[in-house]
Amino acid sequence: MIRARHARIVATLGPASREPAQIRALAEAGADVFRVNFSHGGHRDHARTIANVRAVEALVGRPLAVLADLQGPKLRLGEFADGRVRLKTGQSFRLDRSPVEGDASRVCVPHAEIFAALKPGADILLDDGKVRLRVEKCGADFADTVVVSGEALSNHKGLNLPGLAIPIPALTAKDLEDLNFALSEGVDWVALSFVQRASDMAELRQIVQGRAGVLAKIEKPAALEALDEILDLCEAVMVARGDLGVELNPEDVPVVQKALVRAARTRGIPVIVATQMLESMIKSPSPTRAEASDVAGAVYEGADAVMLSAETAAGDYPVEAVTIMDRILTRVEKDPRWPELMRAEYPVEDADADALVAAARRAGEAASTACLVAFTTTGQTALRLSRERPLQPTLALTTRLATARRLALAWGVEARVIDEVTDPEDLVKVAVNMVTDLGLAPPGHRVLILAGLPMGSPGAANILRLAHTPMKR
Repeated sequence: MIRARHARIVATLGPASREPAQIRALAEAGADVFRVNFSHGGHRDHARTIANVRAVEALVGRPLAVLADLQGPKLRLGEFADGRVRLKTGQSFRLDRSPVEGDASRVCVPHAEIFAALKPGADILLDDGKVRLRVEKCGADFADTVVVSGEALSNHKGLNLPGLAIPIPALTAKDLEDLNFALSEGVDWVALSFVQRASDMAELRQIVQGRAGVLAKIEKPAALEALDEILDLCEAVMVARGDLGVELNPEDVPVVQKALVRAARTRGIPVIVATQMLESMIKSPSPTRAEASDVAGAVYEGADAVMLSAETAAGDYPVEAVTIMDRILTRVEKDPRWPELMRAEYPVEDADADALVAAARRAGEAASTACLVAFTTTGQTALRLSRERPLQPTLALTTRLATARRLALAWGVEARVIDEVTDPEDLVKVAVNMVTDLGLAPPGHRVLILAGLPMGSPGAANILRLAHTPMKR
């Protein structure tokens, strides 16, 4: 179960993939992190899915992470009397708070916060942008609009306000219930949807209290205006291109993706590129050439992970989707130009606290170096190494299973749980034995070992040692 590539794969579990045999097949095909989407299903289903992941983890002998993705404040229309309507470009259409079923002239929007944010001239996008309205007049409980484009509209379609910050909390009452449940189940990562401001992440961190890693999903343009403050408060970030692409112009999405990946890499926090990566594989056994190029582009940028959504949750070919994504990642990383292109996306800034880590990466560039080993308690030493993007595998050794699981999201890191090492003189022996057992270094090759003293205490690494794997007799 040692990966032959550095970039990681996040696979969403759902009706097509949540049974133990299916999860094991996905893990063996290359999935490292399993996403549980709290927008669908109940707690009983999610508890069973998480338990299945833990059971598979024990079978495959590799730490697997569970990412709980909270639904967030998804804004939706009310209902139409006939279930759906057809609009005409140029016609008037009213949004209001009346619970009466809608028709071709009006519909209910049960969110007072939307009307508080609207102003004349603002655009409203419905059904992922398939219908566009422009506000002509609005008040505390209504908006008179004109249909700019689009025709078909049905019950409960999503609503977006591009360019406007909506005064609504990122954690809804449902999210708080789901979050408490997810933490009680011991998930490794929690993703917050529709983050708009730094205070959203601060609220999540206050509740989580270190019991899981916290991840910001960037899918609102408002988040881009407060990006530095948001990233300072999260431990990972997701480029959620679905909703982000609804509110941004199509030509802006690749530019924003590149900027987000670079910002996360500069901070040394894992970054996931998500949504529509192999979408045609929901119904097809193979991806389009454009989709393969899209996945490859994220790898060239140096993203930590790429994510599959409906492809594995509800698609007809979940294992094939992971298999092909694994093949794309592995092929890109064999490109002789990949290291140059991937590192060009990261401005190297060696802070004093990371000087030893940077030195380890430079020492690791020698041809005889086969593996880097980081003894870590919280995972920070391994993440600092991952930030430097060494081409050799990084073996993270920790006494904490929770740490090993979180590191399943980190670029190039193979995490394993070990017994506590109290004697610094045992560092080399433990590291070399583990590297040899896992086949991460051929006989007689150099291993770089990074650790901190006193052993077992969280803090910056302060020891760099060189060792060699034993020669065959």
